[in-house]
This record gives sequence, structure tokens and C-alpha cells, in this order.
Amino acid sequence: MGRRLATAVHLTHPETHEPLILQPGDEPDEALAAVITNPGAWEPDEDETEGGDGGEGESGPDAGGKAEPKTRQRARKQADE
Repeated sequence: MGRRLATAVHLTHPETHEPLILQPGDEPDEALAAVITNPGAWEPDEDETEGGDGGEGESGPDAGGKAEPKTRQRARKQADE
């Protein structure tokens, strides 16, 4: 079984030069997979999700729960009247 896409991918076929849109869950053949260089486009490998080497697993910085979102604070300018 090939790798599965996690997101939609727009690309040009390397041989026919036709535009393609691959959908999440698709398993493209090796020629198309070689063109997709963004690692975020792919679903994690099964052995990584089962606690294999390469993932942070339970020992990462967020092991105790969800990470709190970062918030930005902006200072407002006072309007001159």
C-alpha cells in the first residue's frame, strides 16, 4: 500500500503535463508521489502513529495535554481629535 494524502494537492503530471487535483485519502503512484515534496501533504506513516521511532509520542513537550494557543496582544493607537 502506498502513502496517503492528508490534504488536497494541486500539481502538474510529470509526464503528460496536465493539471491534477488529488484529494485527501488518495494514494498516488510513485511518479506523482515524487512530485509532492511538502511533508505536510502526507498522512503520518502507520508505524509512526503506533509509537514507532520518529514521532514525539507521549514524551514530547505536550505530553500532559493540549498545548495552549499562543495569543498576540496589540496595542491600540489613540485617535488624535
